[in-house]
Amino acid sequence: MLFLPVRVKGQDYRKWHEEAIVVDLHNDVLIAMMRGMDIADDLSSRTHSDLRRFKAGGVDAQFFSVWCDQKYGPGKAFRYANRQIDSLQAVIARNPDKIMLVQRPEQLYEAVKQKKLAAIIGIEGGHMLEHKLANLDQLYNRGARYLTLTWNNSNTLASSARDENRGSLPSAKKGLTEFGQQVIRRMNGLGMLVDLSHVGEKTFWEAIHTTTKPVIVSHSNVYRLAPHYRNLKDDQIKAIAQNGGVIGLNFNSVFIDPGFNARQNSFLKKHQAEVAALQKSGKSKASILAILARKYPQEATLVRPPLSKLLDHLDYIVKLVGVDYVSLGSDFDGITATPRELNSVADFPLITEELLSRGYTQQDINKILGGNFIRVWKAQSKE
Repeated sequence: MLFLPVRVKGQDYRKWHEEAIVVDLHNDVLIAMMRGMDIADDLSSRTHSDLRRFKAGGVDAQFFSVWCDQKYGPGKAFRYANRQIDSLQAVIARNPDKIMLVQRPEQLYEAVKQKKLAAIIGIEGGHMLEHKLANLDQLYNRGARYLTLTWNNSNTLASSARDENRGSLPSAKKGLTEFGQQVIRRMNGLGMLVDLSHVGEKTFWEAIHTTTKPVIVSHSNVYRLAPHYRNLKDDQIKAIAQNGGVIGLNFNSVFIDPGFNARQNSFLKKHQAEVAALQKSGKSKASILAILARKYPQEATLVRPPLSKLLDHLDYIVKLVGVDYVSLGSDFDGITATPRELNSVADFPLITEELLSRGYTQQDINKILGGNFIRVWKAQSKE
């Protein structure tokens, strides 16, 4: 594909965006909901996401991530996962004209037809199974349609990218466990998507060789452009294409731009007296950054990479393996620093504008925004 600049009229990109089925593979706003917020309310000053902004951004289908960290051990994690699903279902019950639970591709099309947000559930972290296949079945029956084998923590299924990168695991502990293989085989049987974001390289390769269905990588980017352990190396990208899977690009600045951390550290150093005072008061780094961003908005904006940097990752994948294997997995409400132009889910149309300016055709854009994922999802039900 040639990427030639073209003149784009505002109405053209918005029209193309509205005509496409837009699917986001990863959003963490359930975390905010567990803290008492309601996405039916206007949460503009508090989150990246709410129902009004999903509509404004032309988002047709959203994977809501069910997440907890390793602090939720046996007896806690599975129960907490179900509580998050309860909270999502409660929102759906209160807003039946705006959002519906979707468990099959044909239901997604029905949601689009009815102009409702298609809510799909993803489980981010195999530790929530608590080493029980029956728990996987129960989560599937409640609507979960993908499982991320690990979060940052390794578990009884597999080793994580963070742990493998830190070198904190002996070789015998790296990769997919026997239980992890059982889980993948069960997911293949159920028609549940295997998500390989967050997993270590050894786990990745063993999972690719175990699954009989196309995989997803719900929220990761290109290692060659941003060498972070959460990103994918070229041979992994090629393996996903050969598998028939899809990669959802993550909007997290640190996974997009290798210069981001240095700029952020300079920003913090410039305001080190205020940082020290906030640290003394018990504020976390994320809270400190949020406070400083509100106080110094122009400076904070320049710390973040431009949208073009994110689209460079997309171009790279397309040039490496083709346009059929890339999608979007924003990680909104699970990250603190997004590209400058992407401040909330309402800004998804700007991605379409950038794709058009880079010479992508309407067919390409339809694939990237949702078609590639829908193809993979449909493939789960095929023998």
